Amino acid sequence: MKLGAEDKKKVVWMAVLLVVAVLVTIPAMNSMGWFGTSVTSAASVKPAQNTAVTPAAQKKGAAPKIRENTLDPTLRIDLLAAAQRVEYEGGKRNIFRMEAPPPPPPVPIPTPIAPVRAEPIGPPPPPPPPPINLKFFGFASRSGESKKIFLSEGDEVFVAKEGEIVDRRYKILQINNTSVLVEDVLNNNRQTIPLTAPS
Repeated sequence: MKLGAEDKKKVVWMAVLLVVAVLVTIPAMNSMGWFGTSVTSAASVKPAQNTAVTPAAQKKGAAPKIRENTLDPTLRIDLLAAAQRVEYEGGKRNIFRMEAPPPPPPVPIPTPIAPVRAEPIGPPPPPPPPPINLKFFGFASRSGESKKIFLSEGDEVFVAKEGEIVDRRYKILQINNTSVLVEDVLNNNRQTIPLTAPS
């Protein structure tokens, strides 16, 4: 199919009108935000010099909060440093358990340790000798004879002088006016017996 001269003119006019329509339509669509932020709107927005910080951000350890509608693309190092100084203060509740943990058991009171007694080294000492159960209750003397004394043990009464042995085991060593020194020859024990009134 061949186009005539008149048809060629119509096609040229249609192409020119189409180009003009496109050139008029694109800036209008751009100003309405169809293709993102327009050049004029981006140029008209001034960068925020004073970023608003909430009062809670001024507390120690709290990260500052910025308004969400600021379009300032600069990197705020002071805000990054403040965010790094924030310490996590988590609660004591375990998020994996429904109930609170039981209280810790009471600390037991240590029992006092008895002091260790040192055992004596070597054999134990021998037991003390038995006491002498004689009673000295009087004198018996005659002129020209040595002084004699009266001794008793239980119901038995003995008369002896110095150097004699009484009851086959007690030797009279010394006689005084108020006491007598007696030696138990079986146990090698000496004892002073005072003078007592007869019972």
